[in-house]
Amino acid sequence: MKESTVKRVEKIIYPMSIARSGTWMDEIRSDSTFNYATTWHYLTSKNGEYDPAHQEKGGDAYEAIQRLKNELKAGGLTPQQEAEKLKMLIHMVEDIHQPLHVGTGEDRGGNDVKIEFFGNPTNLHALWDSGMIERQGMSYSEIANELYRRITPELQRHYQSASMQDWLKEAVSLRPMVYDLPENKRISYSYMYQYYHVAEERMVAASVRLAQILEEIYG
Repeated sequence: MKESTVKRVEKIIYPMSIARSGTWMDEIRSDSTFNYATTWHYLTSKNGEYDPAHQEKGGDAYEAIQRLKNELKAGGLTPQQEAEKLKMLIHMVEDIHQPLHVGTGEDRGGNDVKIEFFGNPTNLHALWDSGMIERQGMSYSEIANELYRRITPELQRHYQSASMQDWLKEAVSLRPMVYDLPENKRISYSYMYQYYHVAEERMVAASVRLAQILEEIYG
C-alpha cells in the first residue's frame, strides 16, 4: 500500500497496527455482542463455486467481505463502527486464504479431522491456522519480513488480477495437498516439508490482496 493509505488505515484502528488487528475478530468470539459474526469466518464450496444455498443463514466470509467493503467505501459510519468493520474485513480476507476456511461442508473445515502434530493431539484446521506457522519459531513480524522479500511486481499483478471467485477455486485446488495425511494421522517433518510452502504462499496472496482492497477503499 501507499504510505498515505497505511497511515489512514492505522489511524482508524489505532492503537492497533494492521498486523495486530488481524486476530481481533478471533479474540471477540467470547463477546456475545458479536455473535452475529460467528459464521463470517468461513464458507462452504463444493467445487470452487460460491452457492448461497450452501452457506450459513447468518452469513459467510465471501458475502461479508463484499458487504463490509461496500459499507466502508460508502462511509457515514461512526469511528467505532468503521474500526470494527475494518478489522473484520482484514481478518476475513486472511481467513478466506487459509484453504480450510473454504470448507467442504462435511468436516467443519477440518476441525473434525483429529491428528497428532509432532506427538501433540490437534486437528487439521488448527494445523493450518497456526500449528505449522508456530512450528517455525518466528514472530509474525519475522515471518512477514521473510515473505515480503518474495513479492515481485509480477507476483503482485498475478494475485491482484484474480477475482474473489478465483480465491475459492484456489482453495479447492489445494485440498488434495491439505488432506494428504498419513494413515495413522501422525504428522511431522515429512508433511511440513511437502506443504508448509503452501501456507506461506497463501499468506503472501492474502497480504497482496488485502493491500489491494484497502487501497481501493482508502487510497
